[in-house]
Amino acid sequence: MSITKVCVLGAPADQGQPLVAELLAHGFAVTAGVRRADAMAGTPFPDLPTVFADITDADAMANAFAGQDAAAFHLPFEFDRARAAHFGQQIAAGAKRAGLKKIIFNTACFVADHDLDLSAHDGRRDIERALEETGIPCVFIEPTVFMDNQYRMWNRPLIMREGIFAYPAKPDLLINWVCLEDVAQAMRRALQTDAADGMHVPLGGPEALVGDQVAANLSEAIGRPVRFQSLAPEEFAARMSEMVTGSREVTPLSIYDGMAKFYSFYNTQPTSPLVVDPKAAHDLLGMEPTRHLDWAKSKDWRAGLPA
Repeated sequence: MSITKVCVLGAPADQGQPLVAELLAHGFAVTAGVRRADAMAGTPFPDLPTVFADITDADAMANAFAGQDAAAFHLPFEFDRARAAHFGQQIAAGAKRAGLKKIIFNTACFVADHDLDLSAHDGRRDIERALEETGIPCVFIEPTVFMDNQYRMWNRPLIMREGIFAYPAKPDLLINWVCLEDVAQAMRRALQTDAADGMHVPLGGPEALVGDQVAANLSEAIGRPVRFQSLAPEEFAARMSEMVTGSREVTPLSIYDGMAKFYSFYNTQPTSPLVVDPKAAHDLLGMEPTRHLDWAKSKDWRAGLPA
């Protein structure tokens, strides 16, 4: 099956931009499915073709996918499960009507093979189910936790200013951290092979690390001591809320509340759900995952921060 034309939903976002770069570098014709005509203006791809896409409207999605071979995308976290399921149903209906040849969905989080009574997680399963029911070959790329979370502006200033990597992981929680470039590579490779069709592909880096090991790598990459601070998920949520809204109050069904519940789940399992065997992605997609230290050394940790 030849796939050349790909519609990327979420192209302007931090997960979408590496995907667009990866696809363009390997010869795909990429169109960004966006809600605003100028959505790509502030990205490295201001001239990328765009098409109107509204994930709440099957007609809009059918029009967006018309003439495309495939769709590749992530979706914003939605903590109302019914609303998340609706997104999946509308995208699926549009994809089927447009006659797409393949769908690649980056879940942007760990997904279990059963519901967890976590609305955002269970909504991801509903989306996967709706896409599978189209009969279109689907590949579900299911990353663990992004290395890039360490570089974001809600984390990096504290690392650089105080030498503290604060994260809502208990001290012995093992995580196969994965970088966004590897997620993009996995999605691109899934478009180029039928070996993974119908598969759920857990994606993580080559090593399972606890917080102290992450901090040690950051210390080496940055050239100054960094220590790990294990935050209670509720404290993490309050800090995130305060940073964005000015208030430590965590609103139910907000992204802060939802992320706290995710990490509370991870921290209370007898075996970490965030440990994956990289062999699965290697065997299916030919992936050679990026080591955390190599990723950390590739970043300019002082970029955009006060001198």
